Amino acid sequence: MKDNFDRKIYTFRLLLNDLVFLFRNTVNISSAMRNEKLDKVFMEKIMTVVTAVNGCTYCTWFHAKQAMSSGISETEIKNMLNLQFEADASDFDVPALLYAQHYAETNRKPNKEMTKNLFDFYGEKTAKHIILMIRMIFFGNLLGNTFDAFLSRLKGKKAKNSNVIFETLFFVVSAPFMLPLLPATKKYRK
Repeated sequence: MKDNFDRKIYTFRLLLNDLVFLFRNTVNISSAMRNEKLDKVFMEKIMTVVTAVNGCTYCTWFHAKQAMSSGISETEIKNMLNLQFEADASDFDVPALLYAQHYAETNRKPNKEMTKNLFDFYGEKTAKHIILMIRMIFFGNLLGNTFDAFLSRLKGKKAKNSNVIFETLFFVVSAPFMLPLLPATKKYRK
């Protein structure tokens, strides 16, 4: 049994930085969503892989549903959630999925060679859009994990480097949106 909540969460500063980043990139996000190389299936695969690494139960539930509705099989979704996606992925998908996994595993500090490979394979525009989509799901993952960190704290398991005041304020603000999702996400909780 684990003594602490062990998923990545937001600190006030990191949340503020990400909000500013996303706000400043609103136009780029819109452009990425119109990029013909980034179809819905491809994006759901990226979202699912990042979520698998970060362990956000809300994003797992949501993106598993979205992936199924976009035509991805249940087996392929399970494989992605277990980070066993290479057998199911196309040659076009694999570099982005590997990068998404690496980006999440390194907590947003990918090595230069992985980033170069992404840009070499997809070109500058699409590579930047892929990274932007990864940043967006990372944002969602940390929102969900930070909400869960407060619930975990109530059970006596606090997150590393967490702040009870920030977690409490975060919980109060996000509870109206997150509490209704708890029953739906039950099967994805570990």
